Amino acid sequence: MNFLKDALLTPDLLLKNRLVLAPLSPCKANPDGTVNDNILAAYDELSKGGYYSLLILASSYISNSGKAADGQTSVAADHVISGLKKLSDLIHSNGSKAVMQINHAGSAASSQITGEQVIGPSALSNPSKDSDAIPAEMSLNQIRSVIDDFTQAAIRVKKAGFDGVEIHSAHGFLLSQFLSPLTNQRGDGYGGDITGRCRIHCEIVKSVRNAVGNEFPILIRLGASDYMSGGLSLEESVIAAKLLEKTGINLLDISGGMCRFQNPNDSGPGYFSHLSEEIKQAVSIPVLVAGGIHTAEEANQILQRKKADLIGIGRAARQNKEWAKDAL
Repeated sequence: MNFLKDALLTPDLLLKNRLVLAPLSPCKANPDGTVNDNILAAYDELSKGGYYSLLILASSYISNSGKAADGQTSVAADHVISGLKKLSDLIHSNGSKAVMQINHAGSAASSQITGEQVIGPSALSNPSKDSDAIPAEMSLNQIRSVIDDFTQAAIRVKKAGFDGVEIHSAHGFLLSQFLSPLTNQRGDGYGGDITGRCRIHCEIVKSVRNAVGNEFPILIRLGASDYMSGGLSLEESVIAAKLLEKTGINLLDISGGMCRFQNPNDSGPGYFSHLSEEIKQAVSIPVLVAGGIHTAEEANQILQRKKADLIGIGRAARQNKEWAKDAL
């Protein structure tokens, strides 16, 4: 796990070893979710020179029922591994580490995309979507199946040569739905207080850890606040972060919940950094934050104020492929 340790062992170097390319989808995958030449070329351009210590590759689906959109990359079957291996090899050859983000969309999916019944923690509409569609409440068997799908996806990520895996629990997708009281009103052990609503996360982490071993980093993208009345609060997310650290997560990647990628109360640089700051004070593992960071000065300020250990650059990198080179 050297790429995580480097971030903590070089506090005086600021951006060096601390820049992360946040998850973004520069190109669409093939119809079956496999990597194509356009994806390879896009990540070649983004990673060339190794200026980002780490690239987190955007949301790939773990099963057909969890597919969020056409053109999304798949980690749902073994035949995708060879294409993913080309991608991890390319990023490594350019001098950076690579982590694949894995995801189930839950009630953010569409039956028009998946051809299947949309599912969620409870039969409640998803406030992160412009739709009042009601998902089917997941059975215990379906929960166990999702845990296994995350585990099998993580195994494929490791086989494809990636340096770690990131579990997506933000932006109104399935695991974010389990965390939020707006979409999780279950009466069993997967609902109730934040400990119950975080139970599926802990079970996924334990299962993935057993499958990939102790030396393979597991990250989680945590939507730490919904910014909605009755939604997930920062105070609850601090409790969840401690649970996840105890369960074996190696890094927390802080973002929004039902509000998705934006903070409705703040559009300034590092608009999720007040969340990452509180969580960083509560855990001992590295904390990453992204959101509205456009300049090296803004990134360094967040690091100097100890609001995060690593800085994620997303939209700024999309606009300027040499952002990291220029910043360093």
